[in-house]
Amino acid sequence: MLKGLGGLGDMAGMMKKAQEMQQQMAEMQDNLGNITVTGESGAGLVKATATAKGELTALDIDPSIFDPDEKEVVEDLILAAIKDAQAKAQDKSQEEMQKMTEGLGLPAGMKLPF
Repeated sequence: MLKGLGGLGDMAGMMKKAQEMQQQMAEMQDNLGNITVTGESGAGLVKATATAKGELTALDIDPSIFDPDEKEVVEDLILAAIKDAQAKAQDKSQEEMQKMTEGLGLPAGMKLPF
């Protein structure tokens, strides 16, 4: 159909591929909101659950750690669990992005969006 236009046929194909990639990225972003990870601290005494987008969705604290004299320890455990959940969310997000780029035939380690 576009043979007579030289490289424009390739350009049309590239544009179509770019639109497909944009749609797949949007779908992946939506899916990241449905994937959850759980971070822990204090050997599981504090657990924080987050989506792969990094949004905190739940916090579970074992009641045995509530000692008025240990307030700072409890606060540290909560922060550590949240940070662990956020790190796992970031890892999961990168893992999903890598799956998508491999599926599109892009080089491993390519950062998207550009």
